Amino acid sequence: MTKKDSFEVTLDKLEKVVSGLESGKLSLDDSLKSFETGVEYYKECKKKLLDVEKKITKLSEKLDA
Repeated sequence: MTKKDSFEVTLDKLEKVVSGLESGKLSLDDSLKSFETGVEYYKECKKKLLDVEKKITKLSEKLDA
């Protein structure tokens, strides 16, 4: 994952990690690695959503001013 990935790309990667974990076909070690990767994707998605929310709030406040 790079900072240049869009929200949609990062979310797609997260969904693939979740699918892999849900498949039950991964070893315990691979499951742990995938989970750790998924946590990082989750954090990145959450950060991007919060950034967008802040921008929308600022724009909304300008409309009310």
